[in-house]
Amino acid sequence: MDPQAPCCHHPACPARGQVGRDNIRLHRRKERRYRCLRCGQSFAATAGTVFFRLRTAVEVVTVVLTLRCHGCPIQAIVAPFGLDVRTVAAWQRRAGQHGQAVHQHLVAQGKVGREHVQADAWYVKLVGQRVGMALALAVPTRLWLGGVVSPQRDLTLITRFVQMVRASARRLALVVGVDGLSSYLTAFGRVFRDPVRTGRRGRPRLVLVAGFLLGQGVKQYAKRHVTGVVHRAVQGTLTASNAAVVASGGGTTINTAYIERLHATFRSALTSLVRRGRAIARQQGTLTAGMWLVGSADNFCGEHESLRVPAGTRTGRKWQERTPAMAAGLTGHRWSRRELLSYQVPLPTWAAPKRRGRPPKQARPPLQAVAV
Repeated sequence: MDPQAPCCHHPACPARGQVGRDNIRLHRRKERRYRCLRCGQSFAATAGTVFFRLRTAVEVVTVVLTLRCHGCPIQAIVAPFGLDVRTVAAWQRRAGQHGQAVHQHLVAQGKVGREHVQADAWYVKLVGQRVGMALALAVPTRLWLGGVVSPQRDLTLITRFVQMVRASARRLALVVGVDGLSSYLTAFGRVFRDPVRTGRRGRPRLVLVAGFLLGQGVKQYAKRHVTGVVHRAVQGTLTASNAAVVASGGGTTINTAYIERLHATFRSALTSLVRRGRAIARQQGTLTAGMWLVGSADNFCGEHESLRVPAGTRTGRKWQERTPAMAAGLTGHRWSRRELLSYQVPLPTWAAPKRRGRPPKQARPPLQAVAV
């Protein structure tokens, strides 16, 4: 147990979330607990992870959640492990919340540099209802930029996940490929705008950021079969959009092929997205937790063949496999499922509480005697 690696998790501690402050000491080795010298509180080594306060062995929880990430239904997990259905569902909800926290800390911090983004939204069937689900993908690195689940596939849903795309962007001069849904035009046009300050009074004018390109690939159907695709530019010209797509390595024209491939990955890894099956979700929260678990695992634990690069001569291997997070520069190695579930997201910086009531009287300087 390394006392320098963990950080204090007490909400009122001034040193919470800070690593390397020399304020953590080993409290109990057998119970795996640490103690903070700043606030005097002790905490478990699993604080801030999925395994916090779980009585089941860490290996069992890791295997169960790994099976859930590979499309194994809960009923197939309960039988061999002797667990309760509610226990597995609670683990999945906890893992989904942890995956969302990891995504917010590492991906949605404006550090992802990419030039080509694809987005897609569709309906997901639940028990007795259907909800809308939207995902976004950075094409050059195959990095999943986040997703949103909403009761309706409307402008509110599209706007929420477009805000996720902007939050993770290092630069806003990029090309975006979407399908024929009209809500994309309004959402991207509103979110990717910046105020122009002129020094005059009143609300500043909002202008679309320079270099932003938006294109649509509208599919044409005949008897429920795709007969063709019409490409058109919404922001910028079609020539500029196609040139940006070619430069990013995402094809020769505006398309949604990569986000649809990610859509297939989610359907194969999340049983709630199966078109016809008996393992569909009953609640929207279950679908949301599964989405964040599968998405974070794909970013940090899943190696993509299209991202591999030639290995060095000293390694003895021809290719070096990479995950989307490695391609985006967010990490230097492939994470295991246990490493993802054990990652401790730093807490926000402690802020002193505001003082209420009348401020204290300031000490006035003594009057100096004036010589007459």
